[in-house]
Amino acid sequence: MPVKIRLQRHGKKGKPFYWIVAADARSKRDGKYLEKLGTYNPNFNPAQIELDIDGTVKWLQNGAQPTDTAKSILSYRGAMLKNHLVGGVRKGALTEEQAEAKFQAWLEEKNAKVDAKKSDLVKAKEAEAVKQFEAEKATNEARIAAAAPVVEEVIEEAAPVVEEVAAEAEEATPEVVEEVVEEVVAEEAPAVEAAAEEAAPEAPAEEEATPEAPATEEK
Repeated sequence: MPVKIRLQRHGKKGKPFYWIVAADARSKRDGKYLEKLGTYNPNFNPAQIELDIDGTVKWLQNGAQPTDTAKSILSYRGAMLKNHLVGGVRKGALTEEQAEAKFQAWLEEKNAKVDAKKSDLVKAKEAEAVKQFEAEKATNEARIAAAAPVVEEVIEEAAPVVEEVAAEAEEATPEVVEEVVEEVVAEEAPAVEAAAEEAAPEAPAEEEATPEAPATEEK
């Protein structure tokens, strides 16, 4: 019975999630399978991959053929390398201890590269957050600066009204003056906001990260 190692799609629309399975080559892509070997989630960066390496190597040693996509995932996790080393042990080219030492050395180097990539992604995300904060800060400062002359103009225009009210009032208290100024400023608030919006620079459009499209499996 010819066996293929391939991906079986699960998950929601727009957020695919795959099982890595060993299945009869004649069965449908998302049909019955012989053994589940792991999972592949491309909705993260880097993608999350869980794989039973020893179980996968057993199938490979028994003649199972991975599809192109599955082979890339198996290589990424070291299953193809271990299959090669196991073959070397069977031929007597190296001992099991030597093969395991080579595999562990490769695994440590691979994990170091993955950790470095994750660290770089975190730093890039933090830098982008700082950049966005500075852009918003500059926009707000520009709006405030643009609104200041308008506010001063409104206050100057309100001065005669304030003086008139103060003259008519029995006691020209600070509270009376403040109340009149607030009323005039409230009436002119739309004009202040419009002037601020017009003078303020537009905030840079936020770029949306385009997730890598998951590779599709051939039936």
